[in-house]
Amino acid sequence: WVQFPPKVLSVWSLHVLPVSVWVSSHRPKTCRSSVAPPYVAIYYAMSRADVQTNTSWNAPIIWDGMFDPDVFDQRHKQDQSTVALTVFAVGRYLDAYLGTFLNSSEQYFMVGLPVTFYVFTDVPEKVPNMKLAPQRSLKVIKVERHSRWQDISMMRMKTISDIIESDIRHHSTYVFCFDVDQVFTGRFGSEALGESVALLHAHFYNLPKHRFTYDRNPKSKAYMETGDFYYHAAVFGGTWQSVKAMADACYQSIMEDKQNNVEYLWLHKPSRVLSPEYCWDRSIGYQKDIRVTRLIWAPKNSDTLRIS
Repeated sequence: WVQFPPKVLSVWSLHVLPVSVWVSSHRPKTCRSSVAPPYVAIYYAMSRADVQTNTSWNAPIIWDGMFDPDVFDQRHKQDQSTVALTVFAVGRYLDAYLGTFLNSSEQYFMVGLPVTFYVFTDVPEKVPNMKLAPQRSLKVIKVERHSRWQDISMMRMKTISDIIESDIRHHSTYVFCFDVDQVFTGRFGSEALGESVALLHAHFYNLPKHRFTYDRNPKSKAYMETGDFYYHAAVFGGTWQSVKAMADACYQSIMEDKQNNVEYLWLHKPSRVLSPEYCWDRSIGYQKDIRVTRLIWAPKNSDTLRIS
């Protein structure tokens, strides 16, 4: 689960039309190369009257039935959108999850768009071979292994920022960052692309706000008494400019909090919010508002996966 640093990412200007269709004109700030072109994103809110479909700052919350996938795919192909996917597979997580994650992502993630998979691991030679569709490629980068989750989170932010600066910004418009212990089970497509994208946590999206476990330590950079939603760090993304800005801010704040002996959480107001169908935990059981599952939590054996 996750909170993001405030005022790191800019928010789209969205307008509700009389027929409850969201139209978003999107032009991220220009910076070097691979800049997302302006386009119109259309969501049909009235098709999902059973769920919340927009935020208080007027960003869409994307549920099945709110969009026409063909419209989004055609527009992003016309705009020549390209996507980078980052995933970390360190220690026993590589053997346990990476093969299934990569194979399922090739089947369901941004199908029809150019995608570069970036795998960060401490054992590059163990990364499985993949049969990739045209315009899709795999890059493997060696990283060090850390034992404390706080150090892992901190170094992941730095690594993501560094790879965006050295590589991704030159050829990818968008970046999506995933945990490896997940499996794609349905379309995870271009409707999810936006300037800044966060995910509603499957275990918290239906809970009252007083149940949210925000960071209430006044010494922390992430201190807050309340918030809008409870996000999940297993999936986040946006334009490369926005993801890099967020990663830089997260890394800096984690470093400052580490010096003060507090743990850091993240906060921001995204321009697009993914519903829990984009990262669902099947152990929750049946929920009538979850019509499809696009990505699911993989079963985890903590004793087997513990890094020594």
